[in-house]
Amino acid sequence: MNPLSQASRRRFLGSVTTASILAGLPRGLVAAQDSEPAPVPTRSIRRVRIPRTGELVPCIGLGTSRTFDVDPDALPAALIDVMQRFVNWGGSVIDSSPMYKRSEAVVGALLDTLKRRDMFYATKVWTKDGKQAGIEQMATSEALMGTPRFDLLQVHNLVGLDVHMETLREWKAAGRVRYIGITEMRDMQKVEELVAGGVIDFIQIPYSVTDRTVEARVLPACIEHQVAVLVMRPFQAGQLFDAVKGQALPGWAADFEAASWGQLFLKFILGHASMPIPIPATSKPHHMDDNMAAGMGPALDASAREKLIAILEG
Repeated sequence: MNPLSQASRRRFLGSVTTASILAGLPRGLVAAQDSEPAPVPTRSIRRVRIPRTGELVPCIGLGTSRTFDVDPDALPAALIDVMQRFVNWGGSVIDSSPMYKRSEAVVGALLDTLKRRDMFYATKVWTKDGKQAGIEQMATSEALMGTPRFDLLQVHNLVGLDVHMETLREWKAAGRVRYIGITEMRDMQKVEELVAGGVIDFIQIPYSVTDRTVEARVLPACIEHQVAVLVMRPFQAGQLFDAVKGQALPGWAADFEAASWGQLFLKFILGHASMPIPIPATSKPHHMDDNMAAGMGPALDASAREKLIAILEG
């Protein structure tokens, strides 16, 4: 992808207005959008502290893999609604990547449509083509997402780790990015080494009720070295819902203000001492409401976490 200038991005996004978007949608979809406005919760979701600085951020973020890979020039009304509901609940942590095709551009277009810029912007560098290619890619990401400075930049899946980490350190020292980190799905030994190295501020890893590998060493290392945790795949790509299909929610879920299985699964993650921030992706407004409601009320305590594990693995 070629880098975009800020002026090019403004010209591109200038054509994306709420009126033009809704004008191109089927009448029924527009009517549904008008008749069912995004709810405005009476409370915002809980916030957690970034360990290294103490900065408070919402305890649930928004992933954009697959779900945001749509035409930025013709945003679906449902996706506008998803973003509106996310910010209504007090959300701000938005994670994307060049790997996710059009997702970065869609994030920028959605936020321009809603006239919101008060987000915690996170994306990644993902290229094997060397330092300059990484720099150009990150500059493109800035233009697409519409931020002059990223809150978090991550080396995606450790691709070109040493080369890009050097750039991330330089950008952080220059004030061009606030936090730096890595993402990885498989090599948890390497993740643990990087956490212990004291350079990164964040990691992004898979973690769920049935994928608890990181509990043994990675999450304790994050606590020890004050590294924040973003959680990908909190629902195991939907497998957790398949596992409980047809089962009634346990009675004790009410003790934690959980009204759905999805909220229980997220509250399990939120209950770990490392204060992980799950970033589920969705393109459905009612799923967004359900996800964000997990940030209300208490997270699962140790006893409830064990009960939920028993349900899924029993």
